[in-house]
Amino acid sequence: MLLYRVFVFALGSVLMSTLALAGTAPGFSATEQGYVPAGTCNGCHQKEVAAWSDSDHAWAMRPATEEWVLGAFDGTTFNDGAVEARFFRRGDGYWAETEGEAGRPEAFRVAYTFGYYPLQQYLVEFPGGRLQALTIAWDTRSRDEGGQRWFSLYPGERFAPDDALHWTGRYQNWNAMCADCHSTSLSMNYEAQTDSFATTWQEQNVGCQGCHGPGRDHVNWANRHAEHTGVGQTAGTTGLKVDFGNMASEQVVETCAYCHSRRQALKDGHHAQEPYLDKAIPATLRPELYHSDGQIQGEVYVYGSFVQSKMAAAGVDCLDCHDPHTAELLMEGNGLCLQCHNAFPPERFPTLKAGDYASENHHHHPSDSAGAQCVNCHMPDQTYMVVDPRRDHSFRIPRPDLTLSTGSPNACNGCHQDKGPEWAMATLDRWFESPQRRPHFGLALSAFRQAEADAFIRLAGLIRDPDAPAIARATAAEHMASFGARAGSALRSGLLSGDPLVQAYAANSAAQVPAGDRVDWLLGQLAPDRPMAVRDQALRALAGVDLADFPEGDRTRIEAMKADYEQRLIGLATLPGTRLNLATYLQREGRYSEALEQYQQALRMDPAFTPARVNLATLASDQGQHSLAIQVLEDGVRRQRIAEADRGHLAYLLALALVEHGDMTEALSWFTQAGKLNPGNARIAYNHGLVLARLGRLEAAETMLAGGLETHPEDPDLLNAMVFVTLQQGRRVEALGYARRWQGVAPQDPRVERLIRDLEASLN
Repeated sequence: MLLYRVFVFALGSVLMSTLALAGTAPGFSATEQGYVPAGTCNGCHQKEVAAWSDSDHAWAMRPATEEWVLGAFDGTTFNDGAVEARFFRRGDGYWAETEGEAGRPEAFRVAYTFGYYPLQQYLVEFPGGRLQALTIAWDTRSRDEGGQRWFSLYPGERFAPDDALHWTGRYQNWNAMCADCHSTSLSMNYEAQTDSFATTWQEQNVGCQGCHGPGRDHVNWANRHAEHTGVGQTAGTTGLKVDFGNMASEQVVETCAYCHSRRQALKDGHHAQEPYLDKAIPATLRPELYHSDGQIQGEVYVYGSFVQSKMAAAGVDCLDCHDPHTAELLMEGNGLCLQCHNAFPPERFPTLKAGDYASENHHHHPSDSAGAQCVNCHMPDQTYMVVDPRRDHSFRIPRPDLTLSTGSPNACNGCHQDKGPEWAMATLDRWFESPQRRPHFGLALSAFRQAEADAFIRLAGLIRDPDAPAIARATAAEHMASFGARAGSALRSGLLSGDPLVQAYAANSAAQVPAGDRVDWLLGQLAPDRPMAVRDQALRALAGVDLADFPEGDRTRIEAMKADYEQRLIGLATLPGTRLNLATYLQREGRYSEALEQYQQALRMDPAFTPARVNLATLASDQGQHSLAIQVLEDGVRRQRIAEADRGHLAYLLALALVEHGDMTEALSWFTQAGKLNPGNARIAYNHGLVLARLGRLEAAETMLAGGLETHPEDPDLLNAMVFVTLQQGRRVEALGYARRWQGVAPQDPRVERLIRDLEASLN
């Protein structure tokens, strides 16, 4: 058993609250790992290098020298009323004077530039091997576009120095947040005990080997074949690790995916030639990241939207539209789309002529207008980082009907904001002769988000739908964790789906099913040929399962896998979210004191990180540490940077903790505050009503429960509680009415059938 397995962060509370002095400034790796120096490729591939040299990849990270700094460091002071900074030169250096960690203005020397267009950020070296990104950036667009100015990435907002969003805070840390996609073969080399880094790279920016993999074997081959032409050669014979000319489209997409997706790394350091799911697991279509129908919402970097598309399913890949070396589009305007989409399928649109995709017969807008551009209807954009619009790559047909049913936006009303979705639907019906609107996975995801009564059935159907995008099915599998053991059958279907992404999320959610089923279902997912993402999620679900009765060979293999997995979790525990991953795994393993410590470490990184706060309070309560649970929840409710709905949830949990502690009177005030912060929440109304009833305040309880039923008329728990409250007041006829409503929404519940029978008998 590895040392990491028993390591306890005894010094964590001290080290995480003070500035770590260990660590090493980032720089080149001391080990080659098959890579060659940057510039080696230029000897044979001058054309490709020239195309790359002014690309976003080439500009990804550079030293802060006159050649690479684009911002005006001329003594200019930026002040938007919330943050202030002065940018100036001192000798050959570039400097920024702004508020530092101590809360007072300090001068900081810029070490590196970060990015190129439409903005450039600047990195400052700190102790502990850290680089921190200034949150005031330079707008590199032209003056005509509104650029050539300093601007804040958080306009009008100021974060205190102890806030994780302050430029010196955890969420602006280069090593953990951004580094591995702005440099080639980067390793964070994080030391959890000292909360410090010794980060290294093979190339400072994203060079040739960032996409083609380590180049030593290819260079050796080239040196042996000085007059090679490349004709008929393959990656296997040329030593090239990633040869895009000899790859299936899915492999091309997955090579780009690591850096162009919202994902969680599975290990520290990655190489281009590794399969995507052996180094990362992509985020699902979660709230805050995607709308219910899968359209982009948060900053999700293309992949998650693209794999939803018919284009991906048809074998289109990134290089069909983008030049691999400049990373620019192959051509501008509709011509790019018309390479393939030059005629309507006659069986679908018999009245339209070939070539009509580019005509007003299709787009129904003046040909020289923005509405005639394919991307504005099929790839609406979302602006990030204030000045950076990025297009949705799911290539979807506008669906205003889904706006009505799920609240997701649609491209029509994105432009015609003075109209409603009903108008957009009627217009599309008129243009396209009442087109068939196919069933959409967004209805299932919306049902879950809105806590609708049929959410479970819809999600189970989505998991089993082979025609739905894998990322949508994986999202359904992830959501199934909320339904406990009853989700077993649907999760079993996900594990048998044959798609590794669906299997990975189904495996993790299977932690909710009985241990015997988990073992039977998940042992096969631990096979060496399974992607690391699947193996890791299966290990998480099997955490805490007693291995004593396993055959010795299986037991030894699984223990070794768990030790390796835990070591990787520790190496990735650089952020509140990844520290949470470690803590929840330790909790599942039954190592509760270690889990409590790691939850606390996550909150030291970001006191506003609600998931860690909720888990810490829940585990503390389970372990009999009620004072700690109450203290953690009270602190969270009072933190204004936590979203109002989250503070409402914390107030609700605090009320429950106080009830468990026997202080029901104090709990009532927190139930009231929870209801104000999170109105319309059925669980708050339910438990608030029950506590009022237990205190004998039956009329107040009835009022509270009735209010919950106004917004959730089919909630079985609220109806059950109303039966109890009306019976306590001797109103059996009304109680029977609520019981029948309860039976209507929960016909399989045996309790309600007996209750109705007893009530009917008492009234006869």
